[in-house]
Amino acid sequence: MAIVDIGCSGGRALRAGYRPGSAASEIAIAIAIAIAIAVSLFIHASAASQPAPPDFIPLLQQSRIASEEKFHLDDSVDSLGNNVESLLKYARQHNPEYAGTRYDAQAATERIGSAGALADPVFRADVMDVTQIGQPSPMPVPFGGTIFSIKQELPWFGKRDLKREIAEAEAEGANFQVRGTWLDISAKIKIAYAQLYFVQRNEQLTREVLKLMQQLEKVASVRYSSGSGNQQDVIRAQTEQTAMRNELVAINNDRRQAQARLNSILSRPSQAPLATPETLRTVPPPEKVSLAALDDQVRRQNPQLSLDDTRVRSSEKNRELAYKNRYPDVTVGVLQNQYQNAFNQWGVMLELNIPIQQEARRSREREAEAMVSAAQARRTATANQILSSLAETLSALDAARETDRLVAGSLLPQAQATYDSALEGYKNGKVDFATLLEAQRQIRIARLNQLKAKTDSQVRLAELERILGEDL
Repeated sequence: MAIVDIGCSGGRALRAGYRPGSAASEIAIAIAIAIAIAVSLFIHASAASQPAPPDFIPLLQQSRIASEEKFHLDDSVDSLGNNVESLLKYARQHNPEYAGTRYDAQAATERIGSAGALADPVFRADVMDVTQIGQPSPMPVPFGGTIFSIKQELPWFGKRDLKREIAEAEAEGANFQVRGTWLDISAKIKIAYAQLYFVQRNEQLTREVLKLMQQLEKVASVRYSSGSGNQQDVIRAQTEQTAMRNELVAINNDRRQAQARLNSILSRPSQAPLATPETLRTVPPPEKVSLAALDDQVRRQNPQLSLDDTRVRSSEKNRELAYKNRYPDVTVGVLQNQYQNAFNQWGVMLELNIPIQQEARRSREREAEAMVSAAQARRTATANQILSSLAETLSALDAARETDRLVAGSLLPQAQATYDSALEGYKNGKVDFATLLEAQRQIRIARLNQLKAKTDSQVRLAELERILGEDL
């Protein structure tokens, strides 16, 4: 792009030469240099003297300091982990990923102020006739004259507003990113808590079954001692106990992994203690979480959809700015012409770009149009994916709820009745030990299926709340 520089000055023309004995040129140059140095030092000192905001303490340093102090403090909090709310409260204060997105949002907000600001004005000093009309004269020497000028670049009308609107859209998108990050973190915590709850209850169930097998071993031993049973039943009961103990080893490993996973999300040491999960959250009734009731809510509140909306708006503003760039920016200035000891010549200056590189501009405009289309397509794809995930999650939640209802209302009572009947029959010699073990195994399978259904309901509820953008 070519540049046109137009200058106008008034007064008499500069004449070559210098009048000996006059110190006006040297004084003017010294004053100009002193002013420039003073202004530069003042700006630098002002910027350096302003303390950094406390919110901008480096994240790694903040995390290191917090990790050195909080671990000992958290160990005394016995309630951490007994419910989801305590974990969410802790994660909101300590999770570094969430803190990072908040810093990003704060930085994006701060960029709004500088997006539409004018560039700094430019001060310039031109020293004329430094060689004294071609005569060899090393510097410093008296000069023929000096031109002082100040210039300011002015963008075309509307460009600054568009840049500010683009920054505002990006800042709004960064805030939606904060919401989305927190929803992801909270969903992970809720799922990890439900999995830890499952492991703890599975361990409790296995220990109950082990205790039951020990009782069955005593029953088999009594029958064997009385001659109405056989030794194989006693050995079979002992074998089942060994299998239960082996399962407890695997469950203990699952519990340590679940705790490490949850501590990782909380930004705690992997071996940090957690309280035993006590309760699960209440699952909303089916009429409250139907697809028809949640479709509009997802479109309005899902942070990923809102983020894509801001990206579409930002790309549209960028497109407008690309078309605005067809018009040149303007630089205006004022200059003062000093010759010897005279300061009576003033001038004005106008500088603008000549828009002759049209092909480059058209390429940037086509690029901006393509970016708008891409943002709109991504928004449509995101909406389709989220609505599909909503339908799948609701279907899985209904299935888990129905499984829980069937197990609690039918399967578990039937298995318990079968076991009670088999136990009485075995004591009377009417049922063999294998039938009794199978009846006991069916009770355990029913209770384990019920526990899995409850855990799956919690997992689906967490996924649903992540999609909706709020807790139910």
